[in-house]
Amino acid sequence: MGGTLCICSRGSITIENKRYFFVEKLGEGGFSYVDLVEGVHDGRFYALKRILCHEREDRKEALHEVEMHRLFNHPNILRLEAHCIIERGSKWEAWLLLPYVKRGTLWNEVEILRDKNTFMPEDRVVRILHGICLGLKAIHDRGFAHRDLKPTNVLLEDNDRPLLMDLGSMNQACIEVTGSRKAMEVQDWASQRCTISYRSPELFSVSSDCVIDERTDIWSLGCVLYSMMFGEGPYDMIFQKGDSVALAVQNNISIPENDRYSQGLQSLLSLMMAVNPQERPYISTVISHIDVLQPMTDGQATTKI
Repeated sequence: MGGTLCICSRGSITIENKRYFFVEKLGEGGFSYVDLVEGVHDGRFYALKRILCHEREDRKEALHEVEMHRLFNHPNILRLEAHCIIERGSKWEAWLLLPYVKRGTLWNEVEILRDKNTFMPEDRVVRILHGICLGLKAIHDRGFAHRDLKPTNVLLEDNDRPLLMDLGSMNQACIEVTGSRKAMEVQDWASQRCTISYRSPELFSVSSDCVIDERTDIWSLGCVLYSMMFGEGPYDMIFQKGDSVALAVQNNISIPENDRYSQGLQSLLSLMMAVNPQERPYISTVISHIDVLQPMTDGQATTKI
């Protein structure tokens, strides 16, 4: 369950026998907070994710996130440095110590470019996409799916190396659905754990006789690619306007007319966002397509941004 944690004086904590100083708050969500801390032993900065566990099920989910992190030691998946579970009266908190990536998320980068009224050049899009795919392949190869892939769940290091994070929604890649009860269970879970504007069509209305597989991630990956190309996800505005995303995803994706990106990249986007999951490629096929695109983009002059 990890080492013991004690909250000491002057804003310091100890996790697994190492001491860290609190620096500042980085952000917060519905049931979690992220703080910037500095390791006394090494002078490095870390992100401390604190998950509030009101019920036993919350604690179970937090431990699940820890276990998912432990499965991987991959350059494109955010590693877990340390963790612990502490008791606070009748409640619990799960503390996950993670590397601090100063630059922030892929979404931060997309917003910066959009505010400058410019776009990410194709060679950079392809390079970042390739790194995301390698991390996703590692997850799929272990028999899991991420289930909540989106630009805010991809960190970008200074060299543009992407890191997949927020593994709390990960579960088994293949889910066999037999009967309406199981279908509703999966659908309800997806509505709570999979971000609506990046959720694949098959998770909005789950059939009572089907197999949900890791290609839900391929749809989400397509949405991430779209956001890098056009400055927002394909269904972000639909959600923000209050229109039905569930209805919108039942139609083939409409790619804005542009002369910035090659036909090969646009065709890959359309392939990943096939409404029928059986028509979507697996991650290895996506990587094969990217391998064809990379020599083309490597030879192009990059646009300075």
